[in-house]
Amino acid sequence: MTRIGIILGSTRPNRAGEQVARWVLELASKREDAQFELVDLRDFPLPHLDEPMPPSFGQYQNEHTVQWAQKVASFDGFVIVTPEYNHSTSGVLKNALDYLFAEWNNKAVGFVSYGAHGGVRAVEHLRVMAGELMMADVRAQVVLPFATEFQNYRDFEPGEYCLPQLAGMLDQVIGWSQALAPLRAQPSGALQ
Repeated sequence: MTRIGIILGSTRPNRAGEQVARWVLELASKREDAQFELVDLRDFPLPHLDEPMPPSFGQYQNEHTVQWAQKVASFDGFVIVTPEYNHSTSGVLKNALDYLFAEWNNKAVGFVSYGAHGGVRAVEHLRVMAGELMMADVRAQVVLPFATEFQNYRDFEPGEYCLPQLAGMLDQVIGWSQALAPLRAQPSGALQ
């Protein structure tokens, strides 16, 4: 069964992303074409990148990196739930992506973003990073502006129109994750 990790890309106190990620997980878990797991970056407290070798070498020396690599490697694709901070994604999410290389390769990724403008600028940056990490970013995404999807800019209450957006994005992530499976089965480094 295809395994999809839902990465919660914020660790702030009172983060809106937790409500969003749990909504994604709840709806995704009703599907029968993949298994889903919430991956909270709070559970992987990575310091600023502190590995002596570049991630593309795969020679991890710190236990926190090994644990993070094992978690990421266990998935076939991802949904990243990202806030928008200063026209980009969160520093903690960028750092988590930067820690690894091969574990991201040949996996699909979709995005659910939230913020003052729905988080679209954060996703623009994440798409560029995904390409460098040899991930296939899908076209469909879910955009959640604070003004329309959060009561008082705080309590997440998505409109019904968000459901087909989420379903479409999940369809693409699962489809691409399955299509990329033969590439992931090749010996490490075969396509680098």
